[in-house]
Amino acid sequence: MISILLNGCNGKMGQVVSRVAKNYDNIKIVAGIDLNTTKNFDYPVYKSPEEVTENVDVIIDFSLPEATMKILEFAKQKQKPVVIATTGFTSEQKAKILEYSKQVPIFWSANMSLGVNLVAELIQKAYKALGPSFDIEIIEKHHNQKIDSPSGTALMLADAINEVANNSYEYIYDRHTRRKKRQQNEIGISSVRGGTIVGEHSVIFAGPDEIIEIKHTALSKEIFANGAIKAAMFMIGKGAGIYNMKDLINSM
Repeated sequence: MISILLNGCNGKMGQVVSRVAKNYDNIKIVAGIDLNTTKNFDYPVYKSPEEVTENVDVIIDFSLPEATMKILEFAKQKQKPVVIATTGFTSEQKAKILEYSKQVPIFWSANMSLGVNLVAELIQKAYKALGPSFDIEIIEKHHNQKIDSPSGTALMLADAINEVANNSYEYIYDRHTRRKKRQQNEIGISSVRGGTIVGEHSVIFAGPDEIIEIKHTALSKEIFANGAIKAAMFMIGKGAGIYNMKDLINSM
């Protein structure tokens, strides 16, 4: 039985993970961490990592960037693997995660959906086939409670293209102040916030007289919870370093 510590357990995604975890026979959430210490499930909830007394095998983090930094320090002290599903990190925080990965096994993905990570591979193939003559735009849509913008997934998809384009693209987040024609080295990233949209990402390749659109729509938050749980199981026994969804997919 794999024992899980859930950071951000009373947030929207934390509660989904807690519900979905009941469908697995080989895992158990033994403790949670949240500023809201209401006990919604059958495990104790603590305000900080220092209060946790349970023995855990792996940590799942669906919280906020500041809370992620605290749980990484706890993971380093306890030498436990961490699955980071939180988004919205600053450049400095991303650098700290990479520094922690020298001592802690860290699974880090902006999106825990297998489908989204397949889209990342597809758009890389599309770019290689179409080349820079096609303009690239990314549109992401989420519910009206999402704090960070653009989404971590939108940035992940832009980075996937830039990876195979020798980092030649600049990301443009807002065009209303730019009084000039679109440049060839731009990837436009637009955000929509409204209602209860779980998550939708479209990557548009607009070329001469034709448009190709590759799109992923999440119909339920459970896909992210299942992905995080599978990542947690994957991380058991791993050494220090950074792991991602490609590693998980390749292990299947």
